[in-house]
Amino acid sequence: MRPVLDIVALRSLIAVADYGGFHRAAGALALSQSTVSQHIRRLEKSLGRPIVERDGRKTRFTPHGTRLLEEAQQIVGAHDAALRRLMGEDPAGAAPVIIGATEHGADQILPVLTAAVRDTRPGAEVRVRIDRSARLTDAVARGELDLAVYVTEAASAPGTPVGELPLRWYAAPGWEPPAAPAPLPLVAISDPCVIRRRALTALASHHTAATVVAEAGYLAGVLDAARAGLGAALLAVPGGPYPDGLTPRHDLPAVPPVRLSARARGGCDPSLTEATIEAVRALLGFRETDTAGTPAGVM
Repeated sequence: MRPVLDIVALRSLIAVADYGGFHRAAGALALSQSTVSQHIRRLEKSLGRPIVERDGRKTRFTPHGTRLLEEAQQIVGAHDAALRRLMGEDPAGAAPVIIGATEHGADQILPVLTAAVRDTRPGAEVRVRIDRSARLTDAVARGELDLAVYVTEAASAPGTPVGELPLRWYAAPGWEPPAAPAPLPLVAISDPCVIRRRALTALASHHTAATVVAEAGYLAGVLDAARAGLGAALLAVPGGPYPDGLTPRHDLPAVPPVRLSARARGGCDPSLTEATIEAVRALLGFRETDTAGTPAGVM
């Protein structure tokens, strides 16, 4: 018989990637760290392949784990959408609140969004979707998400500006670029990707040859490739500690921050929309000047 992938374990796998480790994932899922570890081991047993491996004091995804993560995003998304279609709202009328966020900065944005929802809707079930910006805005338009925070430039849908994410270069400790004229090796999310485009444009404007030597469909794969020393990565990080296993590079061209917007589905509770937008704005230090050049969409 073919193995069966446990949907609960897949959620833990996604959380480990989204929150950057087992401890943070456990906190986000309201589980113990040992339970999250058991979920990962269950997936490894089902597939007969390792999903994570130790790297000193840190844990990283194996190539099989990275592939499973990409599939898990699709499986969990399809599972949740099917349940919503089949079940609709619960008998009490308390439908779950479903929020979405771009991968960039999700480990800091999602806890803030979730807290804002629970403050506005005490006792409400909160569900989360992490995806590319264009897919998020499409899901909002279809009514699959109540609200999403996304990279403004990556989607054509209008939204409300919520702030900016600084873009900084990172690489593995001790990594050094090859001597000129060899091109600078980059790791990036596969096209289409605004940040990948920004990286190549910035380097070209400084007459620095570059080539993408490793790409992945999701941010977790990019982080793993950078930690492995394959190249430099341009990352959107709101602040706080550096990504695990990486150090900043100050010898590469500065890149302007990327703007974020929020969009709510039609008919979404205005108090919920306002609370979540203000919470993200507070996190990102939003200023009215951040709206300059941003399409003025309506929620």
